[in-house]
Amino acid sequence: MIRIFVLLSMAAVSLYGQTSYDSLYLKSAVYRNLVGQFALSRTASADIVFLGNSITYGGNWSELLGRERIVNRGIGGDNTVGMLHRMQYVYHLKPKYCFIMAGINDLYADAPVGTILSNYSRILDTLQKHGITPVIQSTLHVNPKWKRAAEKNFQVTELNSRLKELAEQRSIAFIDVNAVLSVEATLQDEFTTDGVHLTAAAYARWRDLLLSFMRERGL
Repeated sequence: MIRIFVLLSMAAVSLYGQTSYDSLYLKSAVYRNLVGQFALSRTASADIVFLGNSITYGGNWSELLGRERIVNRGIGGDNTVGMLHRMQYVYHLKPKYCFIMAGINDLYADAPVGTILSNYSRILDTLQKHGITPVIQSTLHVNPKWKRAAEKNFQVTELNSRLKELAEQRSIAFIDVNAVLSVEATLQDEFTTDGVHLTAAAYARWRDLLLSFMRERGL
């Protein structure tokens, strides 16, 4: 039986219940509410979209990066299946780039790394089909304050290794956010509020990586 963790707004990364992995996203009131708001959005276009879960949702990317044409499409508790079912709210904005961070909720739902990678590939296919350049950002490690940390950090490392290979195969950029937030495959104390969600100091380091990436590409 899948372990049950309760999602309280964006404060939790995961929502599990007695539901198959492929339909977990449908059980989330947060998911339904935010997708409903995406459908109501009057924003017609963007240069950059951020796609992810609560870790992405927690960043005010427009202000952090000093850009106006950035849209946040993070949803607390989401996994790669849920993201696949809301891709229209990314490609309808016709962005040039989509920065993706995903996978930790899938791992905590005990999805195999191969399944997550397959879903990730379908996300990339959808973006590229619509002329959007994907940028893969590493799935973040967790801190020992979070449940099953040692087990899941091992899987995070495996997932990131395969995501990096996928990026190389497709000539897609891979940004290793763990390089500035983790030591020995563990999210550091000063960068997390609860073991998985990030502090302002963590977002500052993440932002600096993105700014460097953008400068290198003239964005």
